[in-house]
Amino acid sequence: MADYGALKILLVEDNQHMRSIVLAILKGSGIRDVREARDGAEAFDLLRQFPADIALVDFNMYPIDGVEFTRMLRTASDSVNPYLPVVMITGHSERSRVVEARDAGVNEFVAKPLTARALLSRLDAVVMRPRPYIRCASYFGPDRRRKTDQPYNGPLRRASDGLLA
Repeated sequence: MADYGALKILLVEDNQHMRSIVLAILKGSGIRDVREARDGAEAFDLLRQFPADIALVDFNMYPIDGVEFTRMLRTASDSVNPYLPVVMITGHSERSRVVEARDAGVNEFVAKPLTARALLSRLDAVVMRPRPYIRCASYFGPDRRRKTDQPYNGPLRRASDGLLA
């Protein structure tokens, strides 16, 4: 892992105990500039004064959960940084939840119980191997595909594009 001491982290988690665990992992890794929010609304407001490099966001919060926060971050007209990398931390790792988070624009996903290795590997992923951002009619965020189709050169790729028999 690289030296991430200069990173500014926004930690969005409603559970104080979980915030303490994440803070201990971050501080143990040399990350000192961490701001905390208890829900997505508070986090969205905090971003106006705190230029975070990465947001660590819990899935399940009230009134605005991590998925809705990510959607707001990516698409709201008053979002201060729609390109901010978001790492979702959650105990809800069912496929439907992962897909929902991915489709909201989450960059990486960490399942609880949280380990330092898992969290730091996701930080490595967003810092050292960032995925390009894409914009289409129904989505803005990191490319949801983990691999690219290298041999394909054209703009169309589906049967509905009218090129495939």
